[in-house]
Amino acid sequence: MPVGAASWSFTEDDFGAIQKSLQKFLNDSNARCALLVDRSGQLVATVGEQPRFDPTAFATLTAADFSANDQLARLIGETEFNSLFHQGEQESMYLADIARRVILVILFDNRTTLGLVRLKVKHTVDELTKLFDQMFKRAQAGDDTAKPNILAGAEDEIDKLFQ
Repeated sequence: MPVGAASWSFTEDDFGAIQKSLQKFLNDSNARCALLVDRSGQLVATVGEQPRFDPTAFATLTAADFSANDQLARLIGETEFNSLFHQGEQESMYLADIARRVILVILFDNRTTLGLVRLKVKHTVDELTKLFDQMFKRAQAGDDTAKPNILAGAEDEIDKLFQ
């Protein structure tokens, strides 16, 4: 099964549920920003403070980081690491696996602690995993109602241009 975002989509209701869950997490944990990145490196969503860097490039690097750490896990006898933590002097990030296809990235600073982030992220990971599992099942079943109809009529309009 393809891993990238092209193999699944979400509805406006799905996106609203994702944003609601992430916003609640940010409020409860006092973290700055939450990003969702699919395993192919595509940015899915950003909630909270806008990053002060290129989020598209960051998403690509995040996916590569998670993939590299999966390989490190295998070398030491683990099947994978389901979360990662990177600590800096002022800024830190916590990464968590969602449904084995999406990575939740939490950016936080000294206004909160790793302990609080880890405590509050467990519920959010469970909630998002259920939501994404539902989306992936719809995609596998070929449920076209979940796909936005953005390109409806586009082929007709393109044909008219070339007549």
